[in-house]
Amino acid sequence: MEREQDNIICNREDFQGSRTAGPTIGGNVSITPEVSEDDNVDATITCNWPTSQIPSDDDEKAKRSSDWSTLTQWIQFMCVVTFDLNLGQALEFIYPKAEIPTEQELTNICYMAFPDSNSGCMGDTKFHMRLRMSPDTSRIIKAQQFRCYNSDCPPALKADQSHYWGFVYFRQRRDANLPRGYFQKSFIIVTRLPYFNLFYEMLTHLAQKYFDEGEDVLIRACHQINNEWPKLQVGGSFNLPLFEQCYQILVPRASSRKCGQQNDGSENKTLGKEVRPVSVKVIASVNEVELFHSLSFIVDHMYTLWELVLTAEPLVVVGTSPADCSHMVQTLVQLIAPLAYCAEARPYFTIHDSEFKEFTRECGKIPPPLILGVTNPFFIKLLKDWPHMLRLVDNQLNMQRQQHLSIKNIRNASSVTSLNSSNVLKSNNGNTSLNGNNSEGSAPGLYTKYKPFLKKDKSLIKKVLLGLKTKRPEHVQTALLRRHLLELTQSFMIPLERYMASLMPLQKDISPFKSAPNANAFKLDDFLATLELSGPHLTSPLKGDWKGLYRRFYNSPNFRGWYESRHRELQLTLQDLQLQALSEANLEQWAQDKQEVEIIDMILKLKQKLNLYNDKLTNEPSSWSGNNGNTAIATRDQIRAQINCMKDLLPNDLKNVVNI
Repeated sequence: MEREQDNIICNREDFQGSRTAGPTIGGNVSITPEVSEDDNVDATITCNWPTSQIPSDDDEKAKRSSDWSTLTQWIQFMCVVTFDLNLGQALEFIYPKAEIPTEQELTNICYMAFPDSNSGCMGDTKFHMRLRMSPDTSRIIKAQQFRCYNSDCPPALKADQSHYWGFVYFRQRRDANLPRGYFQKSFIIVTRLPYFNLFYEMLTHLAQKYFDEGEDVLIRACHQINNEWPKLQVGGSFNLPLFEQCYQILVPRASSRKCGQQNDGSENKTLGKEVRPVSVKVIASVNEVELFHSLSFIVDHMYTLWELVLTAEPLVVVGTSPADCSHMVQTLVQLIAPLAYCAEARPYFTIHDSEFKEFTRECGKIPPPLILGVTNPFFIKLLKDWPHMLRLVDNQLNMQRQQHLSIKNIRNASSVTSLNSSNVLKSNNGNTSLNGNNSEGSAPGLYTKYKPFLKKDKSLIKKVLLGLKTKRPEHVQTALLRRHLLELTQSFMIPLERYMASLMPLQKDISPFKSAPNANAFKLDDFLATLELSGPHLTSPLKGDWKGLYRRFYNSPNFRGWYESRHRELQLTLQDLQLQALSEANLEQWAQDKQEVEIIDMILKLKQKLNLYNDKLTNEPSSWSGNNGNTAIATRDQIRAQINCMKDLLPNDLKNVVNI
């Protein structure tokens, strides 16, 4: 029997038995489930790192690439993973050498570079994954280069300090000249930036050139990025040349209140010196994916999914292609924009990931707040006790045809979300198994017993379905959904933001001679009491139990992430106000009845605050531009004047003794 693909599907017992030893890099250690010789599965996957295949730079290139500071702001490294008949999945090439990851990280990259099922992904497949970084002091220090960037950019664009993003271009083709009969290889871009649209464009461009021209393409690309791309910053538009292509992107600020300096393109003067781009690709948004591409077959349950993501419920996305899974997971995370999703999300996850045991706990235990995208059918059985499972249409490109063919088979489903004649999903109650052992259980749809707190907006759903019938362009449908979801999330967050602002102490409580006061604590009952007069019902057409939804949100990681961020902003604002009050206070009058030791103590406090203020101005210069920057500089100068005033009140001999 001819097989389409030889990737692994193994059962839990086999996997547990093979995982105990743990894979290593460079030792040719294999993970080999116990299968018989007759089994039509290549069971060995090895992450081998042959150092002889790592490119060696000549002296000139080594000198030029001694500092990869610009490259590593945009990407960490590029690599190629191939399938070796004797070794399994093995690292074939990685560049630059200076940014080589740890053994565990390379192991995870190799394991997830290929689809984790017999999905028949013939041809070229593009998908992305998220990998946890190994704890490393030097890496933590390197990650500080993103501190200024992260302080100004929107939450969805922040550089990940603890994870890598991996963008994979997997190619599988029949090749009778190979012992296995198939050519299988993946090209991967690894970065800390969630710039999905930019890196998918780069991935397609570089992968095709790599498969045509070889590894030298990747070396030249890394040098061009490091030498010709500008430094990563917020609030500017950038021209990013890559061979004959030039990408134009915009990195917006988190808030319009920060009107920092715009990038005028002066850092892009190298553009055109060596290679003049033939074409320019304008990327309107670096991170926003096409929502309708994934939601079209499940638009009727968009509001249920919105609530599940908002409250960080555990959800597993099951598909046949890693491309479909990763796109759907990213779509789910973006449902609650601009609110940051603060739980764990893995666009593509395999049984060989080092976090497998952590995420897939034994049955009976509460699953973690997590969104998993998987393709191996083994997960359907393993995660059968998870409360929410989203099964994707097999092959998104033929979605409409498959929906039509599935209607008759699933019309009588009694326990799961199923497709009805309107090409939307319909919830039913019952006890049908979710493990895929029957035709209903394997149908596309949302499998959950969750009862939404809010009623859906039927007029919006009808509008989207009408566009489906009239063949409205996908990007128009996406714009319609994105705007509606944005308004829904904003309606939900406005009461929280308003209540959070009320926790700010009064101006009269801020004294120049006392420590800055703390913001008041968030009290759920007090907040819920404000909803009668200023709740989301004033701005959203959705009806339902808003208070119940807020209570559920209050116990989620998304609330904790939002609250910690807002509370930190309030505390910084209070410190700035207290420092400003101190700079404007009449310290000379205050010191009239004070002992010399009290004056010295005040001088030391002023110097400490001045040092902290200087550090803040230095590390976050873009946050202090415009009128805000002028105020900050004026405050700093006034603090210096206050220190000099206090010094003049001390005798000269005492100044020398205390060294101030």
